[in-house]
Amino acid sequence: MTDKYELIAAEKDNYPIRKMCQWLVVSASGFYDWYRRPASPRARRHATLETQVRALFAASRQTYGARRIAAALTASGQPTSVRLVRRIMRRAGLKACQRRAYRRTTIPGQAPTPADLVRRDFTATRPGAKLVGDITYVRTGEGWLYLATVIDLYSRKVIGWSMANHMRTELIIDAFTMAASRTTLTPDAIFHSDRGTQYTSDAYQRILKRHGVRPSVGATGVCWDNSAAESFFGTLKNELVYRETYPTRRAARTAIAEYIEVFYNRQRLHSTLGYHTPEHIEHLYQASRTSIPEAA
Repeated sequence: MTDKYELIAAEKDNYPIRKMCQWLVVSASGFYDWYRRPASPRARRHATLETQVRALFAASRQTYGARRIAAALTASGQPTSVRLVRRIMRRAGLKACQRRAYRRTTIPGQAPTPADLVRRDFTATRPGAKLVGDITYVRTGEGWLYLATVIDLYSRKVIGWSMANHMRTELIIDAFTMAASRTTLTPDAIFHSDRGTQYTSDAYQRILKRHGVRPSVGATGVCWDNSAAESFFGTLKNELVYRETYPTRRAARTAIAEYIEVFYNRQRLHSTLGYHTPEHIEHLYQASRTSIPEAA
């Protein structure tokens, strides 16, 4: 009954109270008795929680669902169930953006390709050990903008990216060059991608060899073989690109760069990381390394 009364109270400025009482099959007198009572401790806590939920939802750029908001509340010292957060969000009309299908961008090459060294194991034991890359495109008023990324599977951080009005091999070379400058590659590092012509080209294979990185490719047409890279693009499209219109490539480039470097890498909670940010996971790794005592 209380849930119905709370719904009526929340919508009283939008619909006649007596009509809502009829719709929900409750008495108007019962609602008014409930409404005039002093708020209970539970009601006060829920009101405070709703304020916090609204703030977290806004800070997430309206992308967080109940699970991430509950995780953020718990991390701040306020353990809260997903069920309660979901109920508060539903009552407040807060709805996270919905994921759409992701389309593959690269075209499979015909040249001989390296083996699949990852085999769908998208985990790593340290930064710089296992990287994945892919290309996607974004519509602008000037035509397509192409984005290549490199993700470190240890932290899921986007450590390399490049954007251009083409998807030639230099696009992915620029992204990898950025990545190599922002991490310490392990001696047995792997770079995994699909079988796109850019990634199987001689020019790109030479770049990997120069850095001592072993190439790895998934099967043609099997999205799961590079799902970590494609998952990022799905997130980017749903949380940013599909919600905006870009008149120029420059506008899209600015928005995407800000999303990657400010929000995705440093603020967004990742479910695969136990609802931590990529930046935090990196810091935890570095802290664990510096806390190891040196041998005598």
